[in-house]
Amino acid sequence: MKKRLLCLFSTATLGLAFTFGAAPAHAQAKTLRIVPHADLKVLDPTFTTAYITRNFGYMVYDTLFAMDSHSKPQPQMVEKYEASDDKKTWTFTLLPGLKFSDGQPLTTADVIASLERWSARDNIGQAITRAGGKWEALDDSRFKLTLDQPFDLVLDGLAKVSSYPAFILPKRLASQPANRPLTEVVGSGPYVFKRDEWVPGSKIVFEQNPNYIGPKAQADGLAGDKKPHIPRVEWRVLPDSNSATAALTNGEVDMIEQAPADYIDALRGNKNVKIGVMERAQGYIILNQSMPPFDNPKARQAVAHLVDQDKYTAAMGYPDDLRMKYCATVFICGGPNDTDAGAAPYAKPDPALAKKKLAEAGYKGEKVVILLPTDLAYLNSATLVAIQGLQDIGVNLDIQSMDWATLTARRARKEPIDKGGWNIFLSAASEFNVDSPISNTYLGAVCGNSLPGWPCDKKLDELRAQWIAATSSDERKRVLDAFQERVYEVFPVISVGQYSRAFASHNSLKNADKIWSLPNLWVLDK
Repeated sequence: MKKRLLCLFSTATLGLAFTFGAAPAHAQAKTLRIVPHADLKVLDPTFTTAYITRNFGYMVYDTLFAMDSHSKPQPQMVEKYEASDDKKTWTFTLLPGLKFSDGQPLTTADVIASLERWSARDNIGQAITRAGGKWEALDDSRFKLTLDQPFDLVLDGLAKVSSYPAFILPKRLASQPANRPLTEVVGSGPYVFKRDEWVPGSKIVFEQNPNYIGPKAQADGLAGDKKPHIPRVEWRVLPDSNSATAALTNGEVDMIEQAPADYIDALRGNKNVKIGVMERAQGYIILNQSMPPFDNPKARQAVAHLVDQDKYTAAMGYPDDLRMKYCATVFICGGPNDTDAGAAPYAKPDPALAKKKLAEAGYKGEKVVILLPTDLAYLNSATLVAIQGLQDIGVNLDIQSMDWATLTARRARKEPIDKGGWNIFLSAASEFNVDSPISNTYLGAVCGNSLPGWPCDKKLDELRAQWIAATSSDERKRVLDAFQERVYEVFPVISVGQYSRAFASHNSLKNADKIWSLPNLWVLDK
């Protein structure tokens, strides 16, 4: 395998000089070139949960609080804050001198509009609203949150890492409806988006934001001063794993954000490359619950009875040390909410029971559309495993292939399948989008949500509210177990296994050991 990959690397490199220029990227000291995990099509991180758009958001926007490398929320755009003893009143003061990248001052009017737009989309933001939360500007630099009920997770929400981070935008943009993606980009983050150099499908360019102001604390995770060491960043879109890996090994790019799973072992043997673990993650199957057949819980149970987690994570190509053969929790194994409650009936696949459940759901061979991503090898392989299992029990699949950026746009469509709708796709989530009944993207969504798949279960909504309101660790654990037991009955989403994502960087890149959870590129240097 190593010989085959090295041969492929050499062959692919012949054409790369035309793409990147003859000089290696690491020799060009003031430009950082990385290969992102997907192409960028949506620029609004409050509109989509797609990680490529989230990563784009961290380049150009900032947050009021941010998670450090110990997963603790730290003040970011906030200079100071305090909470009342009953946790019903929170007051905040912004850092002095904050500006947007266009030079306009950033005030609490921008903050309030941004938080209101965020609250229309995000699970924690919506939970704050349900607790009676109201945001109010006191003056240009001070604002407060008042609640009818105590809410301990305010800072966790404002520092939420992913899906959806509470990015701060200018009021004129944040006032736009959250159900329509913004196309203008004006932020206060470490970089400025160079729209004039954007080549969709090929290159996304950022330059250092001269108006950026951050906290005095040293960069740590997503927190601290984000002033970049390298003033120019280029995302080079290379969906072909062989071309991306060849570019890295030859120094034509500095980093691959998500190392292709089946290339990791070969890259580990290359003295010019470092492999680093970025985050734990779970793969999952998403079923469209707004239409038959998966509006019926028995049809979703049928799919769950087909899952062999070891088979899925092996197909993704991750080495044994980066994947688990089985994880019982719908959160993260090894995380603070790890539990096996309700999991036993689904610990091993049972195709015969799956076929029976599908029949009980009333399925009679109707066409089922499954979306197959072509440019993310690990999700492509996992989807092929799902396709085989579904076909084995008689599901009439219409397999529709497309790149990931197109899939993320398609999945938002709720129309019938004959008008561009869909029934199934596979995705994955980092631990920050998995690890609790409120942070989990799919399990934290209440009825009436806008998530692709549109899950809804009133009992889960009630249990989630009880978990948030619990005042003791014993009570919270009891409700957590009841919550997971209900998940294993109604399946808002189906886990297909846990693994760890890895990045690959050229040895010329400094501070790669400070990469945390997602590409916090401002920490990198050459």
